[in-house]
Amino acid sequence: MPSKPPLAFPSESRLLTEFGERLRLARLRRRLTTTTVAARCAISRPTLVKVERGDPSVTIGTYLRVLSVYGLESDLSAVAADDALGRRLQDLALAAPRKGTR
Repeated sequence: MPSKPPLAFPSESRLLTEFGERLRLARLRRRLTTTTVAARCAISRPTLVKVERGDPSVTIGTYLRVLSVYGLESDLSAVAADDALGRRLQDLALAAPRKGTR
């Protein structure tokens, strides 16, 4: 019996769907078939279809393999590269005065 698909909030589902659509368009621009891309990624065609639909059950490693076939794997390094909120929170924690006992 297959396990339950992972729960995705509507905003997350929308992002994954848009990402999958961009991957599909990248494949079409390169004039590659789903069979060719699936073979180069060492995945099945149905898995590639799931990727292009933005299915949350597909592993990030599979998404990375598809990006690699398209020559877009370096784009993944831009994700969370500039974490402005995290840096502000870190700075606030550093700026807090420390009380010491003497």
